[in-house]
Amino acid sequence: MSPQTETKASVGFKAGVKDYKLTYYTPDYETKDTDILAAFRVTPQPGVPPEEAGAAVAAESSTGTWTTVWTDGLTSLDRYKGRCYHIEPVAGEESNVFGFKALRALRLEDLRIPTAYVKNFPRPASWDPS
Repeated sequence: MSPQTETKASVGFKAGVKDYKLTYYTPDYETKDTDILAAFRVTPQPGVPPEEAGAAVAAESSTGTWTTVWTDGLTSLDRYKGRCYHIEPVAGEESNVFGFKALRALRLEDLRIPTAYVKNFPRPASWDPS
């Protein structure tokens, strides 16, 4: 569990009471075949480090919340949490972002869902997941 902290950027950004990067940024993470992978293009607000912005996306896309809640102790966060593990600077255009004060822009670029997961969901008879 990450300690209670407050993050502020030079342009009025206030992440809340937790730094997402403390829990959700794991640069040495090795992906597994069973992981669902999502690649995002992220533009942080001025003053927000890329690691914090990426970790915010991982957190808010999985188990994260801006504060500690009593249910945090009921299950293993490490098993279910999203992870920001690779950051690569790219140039791109900005767009509107829903509810993330840490971000100026966010776009899902790619998604990989393991075949074992896909085979367990109903689909049209003509669809081939391979």
